[in-house]
Amino acid sequence: MRIVSFLPAGSEIVHALGAGSELVGRSHECDFPAAVTRLPVVSRPALRLEGLAAEEIDRAVAGRLLSGESLYEVDEVLLDQLQPEVILTQDLCQVCAPSGNELSRSLQQLNSKPRVVWLSPQSLADIERNILAVGDAIGRRAEAEALVAGNQKRIIRVGEAVAGAEPRRVVFLEWVEPVFSAGHWVPEMIGLAGGLDPLGQAGADSVRVRWEAVVAAAPEMVIVAPCGYRLEGALKAGRGLAPLPGARIYAVDANAYFARPGPRVVEGIELLAHLFHPERFAWPHGGRPWAELGSR
Repeated sequence: MRIVSFLPAGSEIVHALGAGSELVGRSHECDFPAAVTRLPVVSRPALRLEGLAAEEIDRAVAGRLLSGESLYEVDEVLLDQLQPEVILTQDLCQVCAPSGNELSRSLQQLNSKPRVVWLSPQSLADIERNILAVGDAIGRRAEAEALVAGNQKRIIRVGEAVAGAEPRRVVFLEWVEPVFSAGHWVPEMIGLAGGLDPLGQAGADSVRVRWEAVVAAAPEMVIVAPCGYRLEGALKAGRGLAPLPGARIYAVDANAYFARPGPRVVEGIELLAHLFHPERFAWPHGGRPWAELGSR
């Protein structure tokens, strides 16, 4: 099997199913596990965003989308040379990876006719269905079923640990300048971990909200998880937040545990459970993918 993944979650799923050696191409953002970074890059951003502030990135991205231009460029020559049998991509977010029109145009230029698996989840159940769909496409159905079942057991353990605890009132920020609330699968993750986000949009797009709405939500905790950022970038973004009396501010590794709809969202639930209720649920993994910025 020859697999090309246009999104990080796809690469993570393939590796989690034991087929990492069958990946032959990746997007520029695919970086987990580390072995993925040695693969040829088939898509890159059309905009150079390095060094820009969050507000500048938002303005540049919005302007390009408004003009009808894609945010990504596909290396059609390389893609054809790789001769993929399966391509993993998405049609959920134009900001996350090549989607829809630009990829369809590239596929028309290929000499081969690979199977295209669209991964566009809105919920945790959709993520599980995506894992099974990838398993079917690459001949790893049994491995996919085992992965989904194992993740479900871990979620049950979290639920048992936080059962009966007072839900922690939270605001989860997927961007900070401007402020975007949690969307898609993230509000579910918060609920399963023993939290409540009054601004969250479960199963729907993340939406822009005014800072006044964050203040009015009266959160005990704010989770800063800018899409596309690791812990260091989240920390920098969190330091720029306006004062929020009484709230504890935490920055987390969004790329690893929240922004990418793959197997590690379960670790994201475990991380939230530890932050919300540390006396009930200990972080069961190595490292410390969060940092407290203190009360504001």
